[in-house]
Amino acid sequence: MGTITLVSNNNKALSEGSAAGFLLLLILFLSGCATQGYRDPRDPFEDINRITYRFNDVLDKAVVTPVAKGYKWITPAPVDRGVTNFFSNLADVRSSVNNLLQFKVARATSDAARVVYNSTFGLLGFIDVASPMGLEKYGEDFGQTLGYWGLGPGPYIVLPLLGPSNARDAVGLVGDWFLDPVRLIERDRWRYGLVALRLVDKRANLLSASRIMDEAALDPYEFLRDAYLQKRRNDVYDGHPPLEDFDEEFDEGFDDEEFYEEKQE
Repeated sequence: MGTITLVSNNNKALSEGSAAGFLLLLILFLSGCATQGYRDPRDPFEDINRITYRFNDVLDKAVVTPVAKGYKWITPAPVDRGVTNFFSNLADVRSSVNNLLQFKVARATSDAARVVYNSTFGLLGFIDVASPMGLEKYGEDFGQTLGYWGLGPGPYIVLPLLGPSNARDAVGLVGDWFLDPVRLIERDRWRYGLVALRLVDKRANLLSASRIMDEAALDPYEFLRDAYLQKRRNDVYDGHPPLEDFDEEFDEGFDDEEFYEEKQE
């Protein structure tokens, strides 16, 4: 009896183990199919983009984030806010020109007025006196200008060091570089120093956002891609993207007739 009981228990253990192993293999197979079966048409270079994303992520965690945390820790809050305001004021120069290129004269005037008031009464932009005066900040760039004139976003691209972009915004970076006041500084030490400080300040301002993304997103790459593409589409249309564009994008991946035929069956 003892032998029969032992054999019975062993068979039971083997069958349970086989079932668990089969279930594990099935889960792995289905997850692999789910990963490989769908390709976002907006991201045709996903394999290369993911490699670049991982490179940027490793560099960010190893170098940029520690520097940004150190900067945040040693810099008093008023000084940190002043540095952010200073670079924001420089960005208003670019925004004013791009609004003018889009024939948005009122917005261009508002951005230009912000630069004048913040650069004078705001002590070179360290104090934002324009916002309390009711002068709105628009934040236009050359990528948005190209989109305004009908150039499509093109494929999603992850740029080394610079992060998420698309074909249109990558071209727009060239225009933004020519409109950057920092570029006009002749002394290399000051110019490179300001570029580095702007990068660190920008990264320090995003520390909390990146922490939320790492904790909440199942796939940070997809989360960042979708958020970027949605934001840039929203930026190009000044916060009011047309619904018909969304319908067209939706219809490209969804066959209404096939769906209804399946429902009827």
